[in-house]
Amino acid sequence: MTVTDTEIDTATEPSWMLCPRCGAIVYAKRYERAGYVCPECDGHGPLTADQRIDSLLDTDSVEPIGYAETVTDPLEFTDSRSYVDRHAQARAVTGLPDGIRCARGTIDGAPVVLAVMDFRFLGGSLGAAVGEAVTTAAETALESRIPLVLVTASGGARMQEGILALMQMAKTSQALRALDDAGILTISVIADPTYGGVAASFATSTDIIIAEPKARLGFAGPRVISQTIGETLPPGFQTAEFLVEHGIVDMICHRSALRDRLARLLSMAADRGRRIPATELQPPIISDPASLPERDPWESVRAARELGRPTTLDYFAAAVDEFVELHGDRMSADCPAMITGLARLDGVPVAVVGTQKGHTAAELTRRNFGMPTPSGYRKSARLLRLAAKLGLPVITLVDTAGAYPGVTAEEQGQAVAIAESLKLLAGLPVPVITVITGEGGSGGALALAVADRVLALENAVYSVISPEGCASILWKDAAAAPRAAKALRVDSTSLVRLGVADAVIPEPPGGAHRDPAVAAANLRQALRHVLIGCGSLPVTELLARRHHRFRAYGTIRPTIEEYR
Repeated sequence: MTVTDTEIDTATEPSWMLCPRCGAIVYAKRYERAGYVCPECDGHGPLTADQRIDSLLDTDSVEPIGYAETVTDPLEFTDSRSYVDRHAQARAVTGLPDGIRCARGTIDGAPVVLAVMDFRFLGGSLGAAVGEAVTTAAETALESRIPLVLVTASGGARMQEGILALMQMAKTSQALRALDDAGILTISVIADPTYGGVAASFATSTDIIIAEPKARLGFAGPRVISQTIGETLPPGFQTAEFLVEHGIVDMICHRSALRDRLARLLSMAADRGRRIPATELQPPIISDPASLPERDPWESVRAARELGRPTTLDYFAAAVDEFVELHGDRMSADCPAMITGLARLDGVPVAVVGTQKGHTAAELTRRNFGMPTPSGYRKSARLLRLAAKLGLPVITLVDTAGAYPGVTAEEQGQAVAIAESLKLLAGLPVPVITVITGEGGSGGALALAVADRVLALENAVYSVISPEGCASILWKDAAAAPRAAKALRVDSTSLVRLGVADAVIPEPPGGAHRDPAVAAANLRQALRHVLIGCGSLPVTELLARRHHRFRAYGTIRPTIEEYR
């Protein structure tokens, strides 16, 4: 049976509607119950500011936040109508004083300040009132020392307020900078669309950027770009999916899961400073060189490269809790060979970083064989800075043959990206624990390993160069790789004896790939033990010990042991 337009308008208007995204006929109440998400195309329809607040904050926790009165019509602007008339009409239609609503409350018990834009009000444009509201929300978060969540939907700065609208970009950015300096978590949720001055200020200057599916975000809209420079735009340009691929947003989150995702992130921020309780259980690590067996370095190399060995993502799934992956370098790309995110270890929030290989040829190719590009190291640096801001311990897992050596990587500054990571870790004011889980290849591995404690899995290897590379250069024969591995002393026992690694984590008989669950359990217990020891140190002492640790390498006096 075909439903005609007349039937829709007269007979079923109260019950049925057309999806604003795909045009499908959908049951209105079902659409509303699904959070205004179409059951046919999964398109996320617009929400009002009040609907957003109701959907995110706990019932009975909502406390509205007012803001100072702002200039109404600073330019006495008129086009086909006066700005005063347009503003009055927007107020009448939306019931809002301007295009934003702010409140404080809780999300699943975690305190938060929420500022939500409403696109119905003059296209969610950024004027003096919106800028004042965002700034007041940020100042409320600063005073209360609780996270700020911004939900954005905007066409850009409000033209009718001219240069004063432009100044709101600086005003709101200054307010968010104060939250950075105070170590307060900020999150933005990008709704469709978010463009112009909002996109180029508070929407993208938060610690974490979450986008709804297919939400558009950019400085200049597609029409402006096309008309200005005549450039043909790629499919899906500026959509959330495009932006994740290009490293701009951290994640895409369906509206049905958004509240839970925010609750998890806010809870981690609220729980920072927690410490792992001490235990009398013996950690599964061996730090005494005399207790470590002699190993065949080449056999260790072969074991470290075993395809079945657990990867970083395998360990994050089994050895830590509540892992939330964060994507992108906020510049141009999201390197798949570098994994970053937030997690918990025995309830303690931690920042986690690791290189990712794979178990199959297809995954290895997609992950660039675990060799990070410059965007990977810049993504890692983003996470490290967030850890420093929030005071979270850092755990890095290393399994890489080295940094990606291609032409594109060199063009994008591979050496600079590694150098910046080394310097950043050297002064990071939180505990840093590194575990060499497989291969530790040259500067590409060290870029994640300037740490307070370095552990190595039993079959892991760590070296200035691969045995094959060394053999080719010095022996002029790649087949001499076993001889080179022995000469380089790449195995875990040698690493402890040389003072580069602090301890070895035993693997299941036959290697970690034989029993990944046991390997993950051993790793978890080792991390737990080491974090207990590092977590209680004052920052000054932590940094001094880290400095002395690396200062002593290659010298006869003082020895590494004096600073352990």
